[in-house]
Formats: sequence, structure tokens, C-alpha cells
Amino acid sequence: MAEPRKKGLISHGIASQNRKARHDYFINETVEAGLVLMGPEVKSLRAGRATLTEAWAGERDGEMWLFNAYIPEWQAGSYMARFEPRRPRKLLLHDRQIATLTGAVTREGATLVPLDIHFNEKGRAKVLLGLAEGKQKHDKRAAIAARDWQRDKARLMRDKG
Repeated sequence: MAEPRKKGLISHGIASQNRKARHDYFINETVEAGLVLMGPEVKSLRAGRATLTEAWAGERDGEMWLFNAYIPEWQAGSYMARFEPRRPRKLLLHDRQIATLTGAVTREGATLVPLDIHFNEKGRAKVLLGLAEGKQKHDKRAAIAARDWQRDKARLMRDKG
């Protein structure tokens, strides 16, 4: 007989998503990276309590780090397992990937934006990073207008047919 699953915990799939990233940036390329976490951080992620809206990734001492991602403390954790909610978290990437991403950031002025944190089929936490260029205000307006037109066009086609 199968064990009853705890309600609300994420075993695989998206734990947190940065919806604002696709509005503020043109995403040119995406890379999946592993994430070094402490035990209570994983539990907070499985509860879906993380926020990525102000987070960014960057290089420090030849390694990639995720900065300013908010993963709140797990309330049921012990005193010894406390951690800083916005601490830098190490990203696991191959050396060649790190060199490519840092080169693109320094050469082209791109930004590394975390698009989501998810759990893969094995249950490991992964971050989807986007190599992005910032949108200007007129680009955002054009994207909104195109999205509205697609929605109206679909509505017209559905009503006619």
C-alpha cells in the first residue's frame, strides 16, 4: 500500500517562478544549473515559498552564485538549522558553461536572470537561468500589444468557427 503523500509539498515540478523576467528581458539562451542548498531550504522550496523577482546570478572567484533569491526559513526547523533567507547560493555548472556565461555577461552586457527553481525527476533542485538583454519601455509596450492582438485574434476565430 502506498504511503499517503503530504499535502502541498512539491516532489517534482516548478517550485518558484520569476514571471516578471520574461516581461522585463529578452531571453536569448537558457541553462539549467544545480543548486547547493541546506536541508531546511529544500523543505521551504518544496512548500513553494521561494521568491525570485529580485534575484540574479553572477560569477565570484571562478564560481557561479545565485544572489538575492528569497527562500524563507522553515518554521518547523531546529535552532541549529537556521539560515539567512537571502544568502548567496552556489550554482553547480561545468567550467566551460561558467566561462561561456561570464564571457557573454562581460562582453555583451547581458544579465543572468533566474527564470524558475524546479525539482527534476530525481527530486534535485535546479535553477533555470536565462541569458537576457533588458527591454526598454517601448519594447514592453509592443510585447503587450502583440499579446493582446493574439488573444483578440483567437477570440474572433473561435467565435466565427
